[in-house]
Formats: sequence, structure tokens, C-alpha cells
Amino acid sequence: MGDSFREQLLEDTVFLRAEQRLDTELVDKLILQLNRIYPQILTDKEATRFRNLDVPTSVRLGELLTHLQGKGDEACREFYRALHLHVEEVYYSLPTRLRLRDSLNPLTSPQIHSQRNVLNDRGPLFFLGCFGFAVGIAFLYYYGEAKVSGSSQALGMAALGLKRKAQEVLIWYTEEGIMK
Repeated sequence: MGDSFREQLLEDTVFLRAEQRLDTELVDKLILQLNRIYPQILTDKEATRFRNLDVPTSVRLGELLTHLQGKGDEACREFYRALHLHVEEVYYSLPTRLRLRDSLNPLTSPQIHSQRNVLNDRGPLFFLGCFGFAVGIAFLYYYGEAKVSGSSQALGMAALGLKRKAQEVLIWYTEEGIMK
């Protein structure tokens, strides 16, 4: 990946400050881990300042991350180690960890997402109904006017429930079929 831990922490800062799983208790655990095991990274005075409960957790975490970035690459690496130890699910969902995981996995690196084009969402029965209707119209057209006019009396009966103009057209078609 080539990034130093300091650069990674700079990139992950926005995510960490917005992360809801990092509550007050977990931030205190991270601060105590850094203070007790690595007092050269976080002194007692600094740990007390970052554990002040009067300050909101996201602000305290932001100040801690800025402080660690100022301390250098080793301090940032130890923060990542403490985060991995105490909050593993947050550690693995960091943007830099996701990018690293994707770049190391050869199966996911050519991220080609096939997009499914959906023309309608009515399903196969709608398609079959439309197809059946089109086939019926095709049969009527193919067998011609002679066979349709033989059943022209049905068209005359269908005209009874229609408006005047539609009745005239259907009755005219029926009469013309009989004349042939």
C-alpha cells in the first residue's frame, strides 16, 4: 500500500470521528491502552486531558487522532494496534483497511459490476399475455378478411354496447362482409 500509518490515520480520521460504535467507554479503553503500554506516546497528563467527560466523545477522539499524528508514525501504528485489539469490527471497516483488503484479493480487484437492465417489472405472465395477444392478432391478419367476415355477426353483436360512431363502423364492416 505504501502509505505510512500517519497518512492512513489522516485518511481514516473522518470515518473514526463519525463512527457510532466508538462510544465513550471504547475511546477510554484506547486512551488507557496507549497510556499504560506506551507512556512515551501518551503521557498521564495527556491521557487525563483526552479522558475528560465534559468534552463530547467525537471531539476528544478527533483531538487524540490529531495528537497522535503529531507524534509520528509509530504512535499512529500503536493506535491501530489498540483499535484492532479492542474494536475489531471497526478496525476492519476502516477505509484504508477496506482498500488494502480489496487490493490484496485477486478475485475482487477487477471490480466489474454487471448492471442489470430492467425494462419492466411486471414479470413473465405479463409478457406471455402480451405475446399471446400479438399472436392472436397475427392469426386474424394472416387468415384474412374472408374468415373474419364469416364471424361478422359477432362483431355486429359487439356493437350494441358501443357509442354511435363505433357502432356504425362495426355494423358497416358486418354488412360489407355479408355482401361478399
